[in-house]
Amino acid sequence: MNLYRQLLERGERDDPIRIGMIGAGKFGTMFLAQALRLPGIHLIGVVDLVPDNALSNMELVGWSAEQVCQSSLAEAARTGRTYIGDDWEALVACPQIDIVIECTGNPVAAVRHCLRAFEEGKDVINVTVEADAFCGVGLSRRAASSGVKYSMAYGDQPALACELVDWARTCGFKVVAAGRGHKWLPHYRQSTPDTVWDHWGLTREQAERGRLNPKMFNAFLDGSKPAIESAAIANAAGLDAPENGLLFPPGGIDDIPNLMRPKSEGGVLERKGMVEVASCLTRDGSQIPHDIRKGVWVCFEGDTEYLRNCFEEYKVVTDESGRYMCNYKRWHLIGLELAYSVASLALRDEATGVPAEFRADVAAIAKRDLAPGELLDGEGGFTVSGGLVPAARSLKQGLLPLGLAHGIRLVRAVKAGSPVRWEDVDPAIDNEAFRLRKEIEGLHLSDGNEEVR
Repeated sequence: MNLYRQLLERGERDDPIRIGMIGAGKFGTMFLAQALRLPGIHLIGVVDLVPDNALSNMELVGWSAEQVCQSSLAEAARTGRTYIGDDWEALVACPQIDIVIECTGNPVAAVRHCLRAFEEGKDVINVTVEADAFCGVGLSRRAASSGVKYSMAYGDQPALACELVDWARTCGFKVVAAGRGHKWLPHYRQSTPDTVWDHWGLTREQAERGRLNPKMFNAFLDGSKPAIESAAIANAAGLDAPENGLLFPPGGIDDIPNLMRPKSEGGVLERKGMVEVASCLTRDGSQIPHDIRKGVWVCFEGDTEYLRNCFEEYKVVTDESGRYMCNYKRWHLIGLELAYSVASLALRDEATGVPAEFRADVAAIAKRDLAPGELLDGEGGFTVSGGLVPAARSLKQGLLPLGLAHGIRLVRAVKAGSPVRWEDVDPAIDNEAFRLRKEIEGLHLSDGNEEVR
């Protein structure tokens, strides 16, 4: 509980944590808003495909011209200013930078950036959870083999959920389920960037004011992002994906202990040790009070009479049997919380969540009937959404991971609601993300073990 004090000390002795960031979209801009306020951190460089957009976003959140340097990374490192440019390779090679924040939201590019940063001896905080979902265990292994750290991003829901799981287990509780909240109705699965604001809860004017990307926000609405983040939670926290995908049971915070318990005991889970997502809407579209839409939760059990008595004595909310309880964080603040990962990684040498297993995957599911020759446009787009599946089944059935379902052409028709398989797409794929994914698939055990560890 002394990270801030340590940041102050780093600032006082002029030895800041030196970081670089790739991508300055919404998440990155939220971090930029906080970076100005933090002692002991020097953001040496920000690179973006369009540097003028990065500069505009920095101005939006209060950066002055005097704080920005456009000459070189070396000059920024020497003067305490922040370089703006478009050369990510120069940024990850910069000798003064200790930590690289990958913040592009592009999973294929993110894998490339992470791998190069590892080679350059940099720790990486990966905001692009889309990459983590389909090859996170490969990234964490590559980081370890390079002698550096790989971390999920605090502020995003997976890292916060993993923190709750770790809290419960460290306290001695058995974790029954963990996950996040969401606004969900089944027909949202067909939503596109053209319809997202009709359902999200913001007007188009509010979305434009916040410079919000409709495709990215549609990835949340259509169920892709909940699947992606549930996979990240499962793979980092050692939990399992439901056999038939996420159920999105409707319920508020106090409903979680009843919902997130095994079916045999009145809940929705196939068994203990699962990930799931709670919806803030009833099936008729009514808002549920005291919802967990923007937060995360962990459900754990009092598996002895003494623990159950303690629950009762301290008046905590449990399921109707008194056995299951949840803890939660109702809100996540996205990039506004990212500095916690920076401080934890640099000062404690501890990642804020790291994938250790391959238990869950996210398959690309056709939003409509797709014809041969069509080009897939990835998460949040017009062609596919993401569906959570157990990793073993995904590999056995040859399912195309959502993270690679962008810019790939179909060679076979796929019916609406059906998963896209490797055999359905043009096999001429060759990039770092594809190769790393195939490396992970090659580690799958063929002796009946349903986990890739």
